[in-house]
Amino acid sequence: MSLNHVRPWRDIYRRKSRQIMVGNVPVGGDAPIAVQTMTNTLTTDVAATVAQVQAAAEAGADIVRVSVPDEASAKALKEIVRESPVPIVADIHFHYRRGIEAAEAGAACLRINPGNIGDEKRVKEVIKAARDHDCSIRIGVNAGSLEKHLLDKYAEPCPEAMVESGLEHIRILEDNDFHNFKISVKASDVFLSAAAYQGIAEATDAPIHLGITEAGGLVSGTIKSAIGLGNLLWMGIGDTIRVSLSADPVEEVKVGFEILKSLGLRHRGVNIISCPSCARQGFDVIKTVEELEHRLEHIKTPMSLSIIGCVVNGPGEALMTDVGFTGGGAGSGMVYLAGKASHKMSNDQMIDHIVEEVEKKAAELDAAVEAAE
Repeated sequence: MSLNHVRPWRDIYRRKSRQIMVGNVPVGGDAPIAVQTMTNTLTTDVAATVAQVQAAAEAGADIVRVSVPDEASAKALKEIVRESPVPIVADIHFHYRRGIEAAEAGAACLRINPGNIGDEKRVKEVIKAARDHDCSIRIGVNAGSLEKHLLDKYAEPCPEAMVESGLEHIRILEDNDFHNFKISVKASDVFLSAAAYQGIAEATDAPIHLGITEAGGLVSGTIKSAIGLGNLLWMGIGDTIRVSLSADPVEEVKVGFEILKSLGLRHRGVNIISCPSCARQGFDVIKTVEELEHRLEHIKTPMSLSIIGCVVNGPGEALMTDVGFTGGGAGSGMVYLAGKASHKMSNDQMIDHIVEEVEKKAAELDAAVEAAE
């Protein structure tokens, strides 16, 4: 039983949105919150782009976005889509014809920016291409590229201007009887993003793509995204997310899942609960956790592992995890299985042993799921 059913103070009530499809991935409604990332290779380098898409998918990405800046990239997109294990979103800026070409190439979704895609006539042509090729659209409002008339009206990027931009573009799509869309209102400022997202969430039932744009490097961007996205998700806002980092796209996927896992919104892989370590530790906690994170990357089954350096909190944390290890004395510690003390294990054999126990537990959980199906 989920802890959310027995501990109501952990409940998150998701905003009710209508559901669309991005390829074979449902977005909105009661679908799981999808995790996205974006390639940073040259799109014309098909082999490198496909390799990056596959790496992101292996890390858990549900959807991957690819930039389509020119005609050559649109041509390459067709091969990328064919080889991709996940739906591909085509990132379109400035030239509406790239959107048409991307839809023809098999993109599952077109990301278009109201601030630079062109006039309403051009947008209508992109809508027609999306409809003809069963392609969804993401309206991607960005504080850094708002339309001139909105900047003239509001003097600067603000939540009201971003929401108005999004609603103007929604009107164009809906006036053309196109409803297969989602929307984002991104900014690099956490407060501006949060306010804009709250505003758009109240104004439409469209699925919402969350992101703090240009968040920064791995550490600073992770913190900024965790604060911004975490608070919105906690309020129930968000149907798909992308963590924007100046880092490997795989890292974006990992951080995205960690944010969702921390709120109980998605469960994938091993959730390691570990202490920061101190003078009481019975083994090197930091190095142990680093090695375990690496050696357990292949586990996709949702499960929990506690690695605690001493008996102050170790036994208590182990009560709530599938597998646990608590440091003791004389070069050994206690292994916990299903919340109960099981057996002692020497520190020098502990990592290999924990990996074996986690793999065994994952196999048991997988078998139970298969039997239930």
